[in-house]
Amino acid sequence: MPADLDLLENIGRRIGIALENARHYQRQRQVAATMQRYLLPQLPQLTGVEMTARYIPAPDASHVGGDWYDAFPLPNGDTALVVGDVVGHDLEAAAGMAQLRNMLRAYTWAQDGPPHHTVQRLDQAVGHITDVSMATLVLARLETAPSGGRALNWTNAGHPPPLLLDPAGRTRFLGDGKGILLGTCGTRPRPQGHVHLHPGTTILFYTDVLIESRRQPMDAGLQR
Repeated sequence: MPADLDLLENIGRRIGIALENARHYQRQRQVAATMQRYLLPQLPQLTGVEMTARYIPAPDASHVGGDWYDAFPLPNGDTALVVGDVVGHDLEAAAGMAQLRNMLRAYTWAQDGPPHHTVQRLDQAVGHITDVSMATLVLARLETAPSGGRALNWTNAGHPPPLLLDPAGRTRFLGDGKGILLGTCGTRPRPQGHVHLHPGTTILFYTDVLIESRRQPMDAGLQR
């Protein structure tokens, strides 16, 4: 019957559109995940320091995008540590992450200054020469302390606070150095935190996917 043929043609067109959309989102996910993996670093080898990282791309194309971590040596012998998240969950967020990550690397390498000065300069530039609207990050410098051992200086631009696990097994969040996220046009100086690291101390950097859930508030995720 003609009516049946029209119905079948309409169903066929809808199936074709659905398949094309599925292929499009799969390509977008693959491109974003490949970009993220390409930008993730080889962790530096430091005497007396063990580093490890875990990265799992989101299974959904709409949730792949702006998260990244970084670690690299600096000219004076310190080591830069970064974790960040560009707002958004798509290929545009992944591209913005790439811009922000490379700018932060360049600023941190070129400026032998404290992390809060570097992030302050980055925040002034981000709205003018990148496509990033807003982002969070922690920039830290792992230093050799004058009295021996290691020290960590950091600044936090709206990111979940790093977690410190001391040699006795006690935990606390590094809440110092907490400032507003990037892209808010803030003019106030950015704060900085400092902690001496005793042998056997562990520092955990992470993104919000580890603590956020629709079923519980963020405080509960942090406590967990």
